[in-house]
Amino acid sequence: MLQQAISAFVQEARDILEELEDQLLALEDDKSPAKVDEIFRALHTIKGSGAMFGYTCLSQFTHHFEGAFELVRAGSLPVESHLIDLCFQARDMMAVFLDFDGDSPQARALVDSDEVLSIVAQLKKVAQPSEIESSGNVEVTGTTQDEKPRTYRIMFRPEPMALEYGMRPDLLLSELSELGEIEVIYDVTAVPQLSELNPKHACLGYEILLNASVDPALIEEIFIFADAADLQIEETGNGESKEFNALCEATHGTDAVSSDPQNSDSPAFCVEVPEVPATDSKTPAKANPVSMSKSTNLVHPARKSMQADAIRVPAGRIDDMMDSLGELVIAQARLDAEVQGRDDPALEAVVEEVSRLVVGLRDATLSIRMMPIETVFGKFRRVVRDLAAELEKDVKLVTEGGETELDKNVIDRIGEPIVHMIRNSVDHGIETTEQRRASGKNGSGIVKLSACQEGGEILISIEDNGVGLDTEAIRNRALDRGMIEPDDVLSESALQKLVFEPGFSTTQEVTSVSGRGVGMDAVKTVMEALGGTIDVISKKGQGTRVTLRLPVTLAIIDGLRVRLGESVYVVPLSSVEECVELAARDTDQQSERFMLEIRNEMVPYLKLEDLFSQDSDRAPIRRVVIVRVDGVRVGLMVDDILGQGQTVIKSLSSYHSKIPGLGGATIMGDGRVALIIDVATLVRSVSPLTRNILSAA
Repeated sequence: MLQQAISAFVQEARDILEELEDQLLALEDDKSPAKVDEIFRALHTIKGSGAMFGYTCLSQFTHHFEGAFELVRAGSLPVESHLIDLCFQARDMMAVFLDFDGDSPQARALVDSDEVLSIVAQLKKVAQPSEIESSGNVEVTGTTQDEKPRTYRIMFRPEPMALEYGMRPDLLLSELSELGEIEVIYDVTAVPQLSELNPKHACLGYEILLNASVDPALIEEIFIFADAADLQIEETGNGESKEFNALCEATHGTDAVSSDPQNSDSPAFCVEVPEVPATDSKTPAKANPVSMSKSTNLVHPARKSMQADAIRVPAGRIDDMMDSLGELVIAQARLDAEVQGRDDPALEAVVEEVSRLVVGLRDATLSIRMMPIETVFGKFRRVVRDLAAELEKDVKLVTEGGETELDKNVIDRIGEPIVHMIRNSVDHGIETTEQRRASGKNGSGIVKLSACQEGGEILISIEDNGVGLDTEAIRNRALDRGMIEPDDVLSESALQKLVFEPGFSTTQEVTSVSGRGVGMDAVKTVMEALGGTIDVISKKGQGTRVTLRLPVTLAIIDGLRVRLGESVYVVPLSSVEECVELAARDTDQQSERFMLEIRNEMVPYLKLEDLFSQDSDRAPIRRVVIVRVDGVRVGLMVDDILGQGQTVIKSLSSYHSKIPGLGGATIMGDGRVALIIDVATLVRSVSPLTRNILSAA
């Protein structure tokens, strides 16, 4: 149980560090007291909770970080670029401490490392009041707390199993004592007789009076990892000494001794243990002070919201649920097939109801796997900031559509391609400030990262207002590498897409950022593995927009079932634009130049029987499924169209996974296996002659 609690702390701390990165980036533009408060509370939470769960090295390091921000909160330390840079270094080091198992030998060795010692020395240097005062030029952001102290009454009762989960009440009290003067009295009403006492169970309740100049949110942060059956925080006075002492006397008598934890190495607490009268063995002892049990229904609003809004579930359990749902969809398809042809209205009604419930369960389960793409977008603000500083460019990142949801498995894999695209935009696309102003542009470059849903696809666009792609330079580079022939005629779009070929780069100089020609190739590889496509639009001197088209989910899709001979294939419905009929006389051609005229538009098409080396019916009337690949309309000729429905994607074996044009398999209602066509890779795998026809279409 303790290990589970520690794992929960580590995950929560990682989430806080991710938020901390965004907060530090926001602090550059908004130096308001509220922003400073958010950062300070995050640091204070990790420091206190780290000590509670055995991450003392992390807690000690964070203490130095927190000390610097205490001066920022007080308005004594200006928020400048070098301070933000130092904060990012400290934040990254905190993440490294979390990689180790508590105060392991590796963590203790890290404390004495040159990198950590350097960061700590810099934090101590910026936190030196004498140096700050002598600088003579201080930007005051305003205090984030009232000058006058306030008195808070904190009613706290841990969960009975909290001690086994690793909660340390003494450390909670120690954290509170760092905020100001405290008075504590224990509630022993739930303590059983000695013979029935379990030392692993938390039996005590706590009533704490805190006199401090702090915001209530900072008190809440101390209890964020505490397993509380009852937590109530209320302000009871203005914090004046006479009023505070009177409140202490009213709570637990005049014999209480007030202590000042600021003047002691360890927190001193005023503890009154009431006299316990002789009672029946089954009757719990009662305390004289105010009983915590009177407010068992009172939970702090912030904590109640946190408990109700989210439940952390391991990803493996969701994957198991998706597997079971996939089998249920297959079973439901078999049930639909069985009921067809039976004249049984009652059975048909039941099957229809089951089908409706399965669809609802599918949508609900898929929504669990869906995550807002903002979880990925947030990481790139730091990438752009650091890269712009390295290249000495003025670049801003603008995000849009972060609320768009995408399958978790896709989100986990899409980060790397987007990083490559952003690095490419900042390095090759955006000019220096001087170059931009010389060409009549604003000195600050913009990289816009946006997302939206279009049908069954998610479109992620990376757009910059830089120099755009030089198609002539791309063509010359492709000629030098033998990728095209001198007499090849390629459209501007086809030339621009050559940048995604392995090892292709127009940069002559290799730097730490780019020049090796592997970034764009990595983007293409990941996109093909995810069943996505890439669109490029660029205008010289104006900028470039690259759009990544991704399926909403990789687990269950809507598919169009088509027949070719005796075999059945599934085409993802998100790729299908329309279906048309084609007479046999229109297919009687002797070359590979198969073209179909649809509403005065010439559309090239491919024969699946030729691509898959499979016999077809050669019926007088055949069907062509029109799909869109890389912005080009292409037809796939089949014998018949069987209909559409839910398709559960099953992975192919290692022997079949490398076959171009196949993206998986599914089991149909009659038990047969149907192969799922990967439209993008199928079209790209055709002969060079046909590929040129498609590029020119």
